[in-house]
Amino acid sequence: MKKTKEFLKSINMPESDLYSLPDSKKRFSDGAQYRFEVPGIQGPKPMKALLEELDRLGISIHRVTQTKGIMMLSDNDITEMISLARKWKVDLVLAIGPRATYDTSASVHTPEGIRMGYRLRGQDQILRAVEEVRRATSFGCKSFLVYDEGLLWLLNEMRSKGEIDKSCKFKVSAHCGHGNPCSGKLLENIGANSFNPVRDIQLQMLAAIRNAIDIPIDIHTENPASTGGFIRHYEVPEMIRVSSPIYLKTGGSVAKTHSWDTTESDAIKRAKQVALVKRMVDTYYPEAICSKKGSIDL
Repeated sequence: MKKTKEFLKSINMPESDLYSLPDSKKRFSDGAQYRFEVPGIQGPKPMKALLEELDRLGISIHRVTQTKGIMMLSDNDITEMISLARKWKVDLVLAIGPRATYDTSASVHTPEGIRMGYRLRGQDQILRAVEEVRRATSFGCKSFLVYDEGLLWLLNEMRSKGEIDKSCKFKVSAHCGHGNPCSGKLLENIGANSFNPVRDIQLQMLAAIRNAIDIPIDIHTENPASTGGFIRHYEVPEMIRVSSPIYLKTGGSVAKTHSWDTTESDAIKRAKQVALVKRMVDTYYPEAICSKKGSIDL
């Protein structure tokens, strides 16, 4: 393994997972180490319920992510969610709709085929996915959840050439299955503005990924039953220390599945989960710096 490790070092990549768990010196543009993200908010009503409950709790978050897809939202839904995001000064991330599980292929529903994740089959699906972005940007949305690496590459090309708004940001989903520094570097190189590694990523692996890339890492602090149901609140302080800048994705344990249709009651429960994670950080890593409300640029 010596020669391979030497080559990795020569291209500024970690030689292995970083078991020493070094402090990350990297930060968001505002100097903060972490921000909160609540995923699985599928429409304006649960979004409003979430944000109002967080206000009641005295907690600010920085991202709200919808996961079912833009094509599942009416024009009014999109405009209402954008209005709420502006009022509460949060980044609204809308998911690109076309995906393997919505396609006519039976493969993704088989034990073997499920490994393809949400990736797109055929160029027509790529075209439809781009239409999702064009539609949402026409209303003012600039942040998107991406499930396919080829689509990410294309959107980055379009962004760089002014075919879509140059201020668009792309977040890569955990459903792409990436969990190592080389994959993180690839995603960064083809246009990712943040990426979500696999949900069970361990601290030494996170530290190595952080060593390799500069973009924020999105980490699940808890998970729906369909992806294991494990809750990692006690690990959060160390996650922040070794892998900042980091988005703490919180509230997933309220859902049974990834595209769970979050109700207003569920949204309030997700707000409680944010409060629980914040308590962990305040107790075990009180010096950690959280972005202030409204700090939503990278």
